[in-house]
Amino acid sequence: MKEFNLKTLIRPNILSLEPYSSARSEFKGTASTWLDANENPFGNPYNRYPDPLQLRVKAAVAQVKGVAEDCIFLGVGSDECIDLAYRIFCRPGIDNVVAMAPSYGMYEVCANINDVEYRKVMLGDDFALDTEAMLAAADANTRLMWLCSPNNPTGNAFACEQLADLCRRFSGIVIVDEAYIDFSDKGTMLSSLAELPNLIVLQTFSKAWGSAAVRLGMAFASPEIIGYYNKVKYPYNVNQLAQEYALKALADAPRVQGWVKQLLANRAWLVDALAALPLTRHIYASDANFVLVEVSDANGIYAYLRDRGIIVRNRNRIEKCLGCLRITVGTEQENETLIKALAEYGK
Repeated sequence: MKEFNLKTLIRPNILSLEPYSSARSEFKGTASTWLDANENPFGNPYNRYPDPLQLRVKAAVAQVKGVAEDCIFLGVGSDECIDLAYRIFCRPGIDNVVAMAPSYGMYEVCANINDVEYRKVMLGDDFALDTEAMLAAADANTRLMWLCSPNNPTGNAFACEQLADLCRRFSGIVIVDEAYIDFSDKGTMLSSLAELPNLIVLQTFSKAWGSAAVRLGMAFASPEIIGYYNKVKYPYNVNQLAQEYALKALADAPRVQGWVKQLLANRAWLVDALAALPLTRHIYASDANFVLVEVSDANGIYAYLRDRGIIVRNRNRIEKCLGCLRITVGTEQENETLIKALAEYGK
């Protein structure tokens, strides 16, 4: 593995940053009288600030994911985890990041917000990841590499060994976004955290866990990297309601496994039904809870479905996705409604 020194990658102002410190962060134990945070003593139970480090939730996540608690960061959706990576590692106007394309749009949006150059490396045939091209695009000021697996919007996952090889050959931080990993049989990178000190893995409660409205994302990395995440984040970033909801969801993990099983069956049915339609040109293999479909007239079909109250994602303007719609796998009834509408298109 290439030489890796985390401190050389951290922005100097972050290295010297004195983070905001609350008494809740400093105190560990049980207290009966809270007079530290200028809270209203009335309005129990939501008059008090939440646990700033979400320790109970992290303990539950650790059990479900098989990852040590000090290797977990919880954010307001994965988007906070993405944005903080720029704030921690990238000097505005100086540093750059390398990302595969097409991929999740927030990587580039956050780069632009943080004034960081965003270098795209196109996926190859059948959306294959070009490791050599990713490495060739990097230079001395490349701090991050963004990889989404399974990828959005293409739906394909990459082999863990290929992702690990990239980590070993790149001296910066490699971030693997596994938002859709529960729908894939390719395996997670979580088991590689101990051997790859420059790896950050993102996951979320928004997809398989059916909790998009809760806005809760997870970042997994070495304790040292997680320490910088905690240093830079806002003190009470995850609210009490979200923490309570997460604890209930994590206690009912078998229910989520049932949802995943059902969605995989629904995905198979949807793919077969789409394949039988005359307007379908190509269906890309999917490891996610959506399918990317090339159709005869993406713009026209998108507008037609929209007018009938059926919303899909038009990816026609995205690199390498010309003529494509991205369709989320829904319930059996939702999928049937979609197919019935598409069967009537142009008639």
